[in-house]
Amino acid sequence: MSEAVEDAVLQEIEQRQPVADIVASTTTMSVLIALSCSHMLNDTIQALIPAMYPVLKQSYALTFTEIGLITFTFQVSSSLLQPMVGLYTDRRPKPYSLAAGMCITLAGLLLLAAAGSFPAILAAAAIIGAGSSIFHPEASRLAHLAAGNRHGFAQSLFQVGGNFGGSLGPLLAAWIIVPRGQGSVAWFSIVACMGIALLTAVGRWYGVQLRHGRAKAKTRLAQRKFSLSRGKTWFTLGVLVVLMSSKFFYTISLTNYYTFYLIHKFGVSVQQSQVYLFIFLFATAAGTIAGGPLGDRFGRKAVIWVSILGAAPFSLALPHMGLAGTVVLSVFAGLILASAFSTILVFAQELVPGRVGLIAGLFFGFAFGISGVASAVLGRLADYTSIEYVFQICAWLPLIGLAAAFLPSTGKTVRA
Repeated sequence: MSEAVEDAVLQEIEQRQPVADIVASTTTMSVLIALSCSHMLNDTIQALIPAMYPVLKQSYALTFTEIGLITFTFQVSSSLLQPMVGLYTDRRPKPYSLAAGMCITLAGLLLLAAAGSFPAILAAAAIIGAGSSIFHPEASRLAHLAAGNRHGFAQSLFQVGGNFGGSLGPLLAAWIIVPRGQGSVAWFSIVACMGIALLTAVGRWYGVQLRHGRAKAKTRLAQRKFSLSRGKTWFTLGVLVVLMSSKFFYTISLTNYYTFYLIHKFGVSVQQSQVYLFIFLFATAAGTIAGGPLGDRFGRKAVIWVSILGAAPFSLALPHMGLAGTVVLSVFAGLILASAFSTILVFAQELVPGRVGLIAGLFFGFAFGISGVASAVLGRLADYTSIEYVFQICAWLPLIGLAAAFLPSTGKTVRA
């Protein structure tokens, strides 16, 4: 549909129904699907970094500490920028910022393919992180705008694309990068170009919303879901941060070090370990889609409680199992934990209405930051002890889900 025709259709609709009502109730599935697909492409590229660790470790004789530093560089470069991007775009929306962010990611990807030293690898990771810092808060805000009143569903659909893309990274690395070497990473520039094209189309839709005032109408319609004092609001945000920290600290132990754990403990090959990592990450993608809709139906607190604390029995048993048991338990742990993030994010956005981009930037930024810190700390711990010891320690982290008891209760959300 051309822009002129789309504008005409929108004007005709507005004559029948107020703009605010349309924004409040309509879920724009085409935009949500486009955002989910672009998230898949973006996170496929990001997932190549940890998926390449066995190759890089062998090629450059890296220690676990240096492996952790690569993730730390990527995550922190993204973490520090995301809140600033969210705050800026809340005030000055930029329809094509998403496509620009993917262009930066493309530059980092090409540098990663050509990097011949550890500092160059760190630089490439930092550039990819910078591209991610633009993508996540702005794409999350667009998902909120296109959600109607199904915010949990919208965030889950957006997140499942990223998780599915993250699960593809190890599989593609096993098929392409492991047999062909580091330079083959350049082939994934095709993925980045697809993302640029898709996000340019999403930018055109966003531009239409801005011109017709729909984005502002959506912001005005945001109503506080809780009758909380300022102090209680900050306390609740703090509890959400603690819960998110436990989730990402445990998840990063599997995402970054699962392959090494399987290779060291069970003697599997690098390619086999990548397939097992794909199975775990695919399970997290499947779990992601459930969290938001369940939060809309049963309340955010209930889903957060189950999604984090419910993983504890599986995480605690995992270090004591054989290969088959380890793979099965990692699937259940990932499936349950994955439902937490989209629910936590929507919970926080409902606490601070009208600051969708800022909250998304803060929470995505914190998620990336805590993942980077966790990777560096766990890598250092693995060098001083063993990779098995790291998994034994991290197994207790989901018990922090008990902190969900301090969250205020939420009601169910009526679907459009």
